[in-house]
Amino acid sequence: MTAIEKKSVDQISVKKSNPQLGVLIAIVIALALLLSGLIFKYYDQKSKMTEMVNVLTEEKDSLSHELENMLFRYDTLKTSNDSLSREIDLEKDRIKKLLALQASNAQKIRLYKKELGTLREIMKSYIRQIDSLNTKNQALQAENKEVKTQLHSVQKTNQELQKIKEDLSGKVAVASVIQAKNIVATPLNKRSKPRNRVDRVTKIRVCFTLRENPIASAGYKTVYLRLIRPDNIVLAPSPDNVIEIDGKTIAYSVSREVEYLNQDIDMCIYWDNDGSLIDGNYTVELYLEGNLIGHTDFILE
Repeated sequence: MTAIEKKSVDQISVKKSNPQLGVLIAIVIALALLLSGLIFKYYDQKSKMTEMVNVLTEEKDSLSHELENMLFRYDTLKTSNDSLSREIDLEKDRIKKLLALQASNAQKIRLYKKELGTLREIMKSYIRQIDSLNTKNQALQAENKEVKTQLHSVQKTNQELQKIKEDLSGKVAVASVIQAKNIVATPLNKRSKPRNRVDRVTKIRVCFTLRENPIASAGYKTVYLRLIRPDNIVLAPSPDNVIEIDGKTIAYSVSREVEYLNQDIDMCIYWDNDGSLIDGNYTVELYLEGNLIGHTDFILE
């Protein structure tokens, strides 16, 4: 018998002596195959999980970066509307809270995405509101500028009209002054005869005509006469004989009231000599309603 034949005979003998050995070997081989499969599946799953974690991390970083950009864009939103400013500040706080989250799983990543989408829409709304407010503000500024221009024009026109009114009022005031004409001052003696000798004069008569003036007010008027000596002393019988002219108080000698009807009216005023006359050149002034309406002079010897 050869060696090979002897070995085969020995193996057959072993198998016959231990019939469970084959089953055991088959189980070991099956377990080895199962273990190999599990190891392969483990490493495959581990690779996929690592890849998923990397994807989630990248997506989280991308979303965080986008949130930071959005926070910056919110910071650039400027408006003078207090209510809108408060709403923008609230959304900024919301972004900061999202950035503080440690998004390490898909659920939180989905929350990031959802909040980010909501924030985008809210920002678009704010941008539209701010644009609308800016447009309205620009329109109001333009309108305000136009109103100011118109107001300035109206004020300038009013000033011009006021000046014209004042000029006209001044002209009317001047035109409405009742003037005196044909003024004649005559010294009279006790027989009412004209005399120029100081020691013979008992009265001074001043006759004149109040001019016709259709725009002057009609009614009773008081004419004041000032008799001024050569030494510039006004011959006034009493310290109470004063009138106001151009803001100044001046003395007058005598006055007379007359009814003026906007037509020429002749009248005379008399001053009685109280012994105050001296020789020289005298001046006579007539005043009516605060205006000097005429003057003349005469000489006494």
